[in-house]
Amino acid sequence: MSEGITTACYIVASILFILSLGGLSDQQKARRGNLYGIIGMLLAVGATVFNASVGNYGVVITVVIVGAAIGAILAARVKMTAMPELVAMLHSFVGLAAVLVGFATFLDDTHTLTGAEKTIHDVEIYLGILIGAVTFTGSVIAFGKLSGKISGSPLLLPGRHFINLIILAACIVLGWMFIHAGEISVGITPLLIMTLLALLFGMHMVAAIGGADMPVVISMLNSYSGWAAAATGFMMSNDLLIVTGALVGSSGAILSIIMCRAMNRKFLNVILGGFGTKKSNASAGSAAEHGEALAITSAETAELLRDSQSVVIVPGYGMAVAQAQQSVAAMTQKLRDLGVDVRFAIHPVAGRMPGHMNVLLAEAKLPYGIVFEMDEINDDLSKTDVVMVIGANDIVNPSAEDEPDSPIAGMPVLQVWNARDVIVLKRSMATGYAGVENPLFFKDNTKMLFGDAKASIDAVVQAL
Repeated sequence: MSEGITTACYIVASILFILSLGGLSDQQKARRGNLYGIIGMLLAVGATVFNASVGNYGVVITVVIVGAAIGAILAARVKMTAMPELVAMLHSFVGLAAVLVGFATFLDDTHTLTGAEKTIHDVEIYLGILIGAVTFTGSVIAFGKLSGKISGSPLLLPGRHFINLIILAACIVLGWMFIHAGEISVGITPLLIMTLLALLFGMHMVAAIGGADMPVVISMLNSYSGWAAAATGFMMSNDLLIVTGALVGSSGAILSIIMCRAMNRKFLNVILGGFGTKKSNASAGSAAEHGEALAITSAETAELLRDSQSVVIVPGYGMAVAQAQQSVAAMTQKLRDLGVDVRFAIHPVAGRMPGHMNVLLAEAKLPYGIVFEMDEINDDLSKTDVVMVIGANDIVNPSAEDEPDSPIAGMPVLQVWNARDVIVLKRSMATGYAGVENPLFFKDNTKMLFGDAKASIDAVVQAL
């Protein structure tokens, strides 16, 4: 394949990637967006593999088959509840690839660059390895936290901010030494030391972030992986990789900012600490201080729903764990057949990653027109007969508005307590991911439907 055809394929692939991001910003166009991304990636990989400068197709075909087989097996086995940690692990692969490509490019003695060109090339290598190393270990720690293999509590080392500043200063000094090394044998030492420090920094940065901020961490690592890919593109002089990495990096950064606004957090504060880094009396409150929670049965829930004119359903991570989305869809259809106006309220950080609940509801083939974001529906909750909270906790916690000392103080939440009646589906009275007691469970208009969400909703559907 000629260089001109390869460039043309890259341009088309770049357009398809932009269309893919545009499609993924809207639920109704998400499938089309995914299709654009798939076609664009196939075109990009094909144009790269069949470029005139590529040879040894036996090795290329072998690794493509092996990689595709592993990806297909993982995709078939992964559960929706495990999607966040899978995304984190995939981010780590991008970071590791950037590190390996960086070292391979540096050790390639066929480059004959001199002067300013060599300086720029060395900066590209250094930044690519730095960003890649941080992304790699940070994503691995995020995977451990999301999968429960590592505690979700933040690791608060004494003087942790000072440690981060020392690492940053050391990386700057090592970068100066690397750029002015001149020879490979001299430059490899500061590069290796910086890589080790970057790996440690990635681990420490994510380990210090509390569990409730993990949705922001996922989008943040997504941004890092994009910039790592862009740096790899600069190292390899691959325009498409630069464009793709910049798209992923910038979109991930924008998503992180949106997520932080939804949680009333500052991005820098998340990186430096996150929810759960401060203990307060508000987070340590016991059930005895709030009163007694009132239980309700599935039959009583069905009767309450049947007698309502408007119902709002708030899904949370508990719905994903119970895999109750199909049962929720069946209940929704039954209520709509009875003339009840049913809508869904989605909080931006519901679940463990951005869009988690939207994907589950789309999987259950619920109409997009009845799914609303928090800002679109919050004012209507006071005019709603029944709000059904399915496995959500922190995103419906009134402490965010009522208790200034709460770890989630200031976080915008769904004001479900303003509805006439609230039904909360939970397995127990345990706190949410932020570890904060929820006064909603003890309000006079709240009833608790205990048990597995899927089994409880199936019983409600049968009663209906």
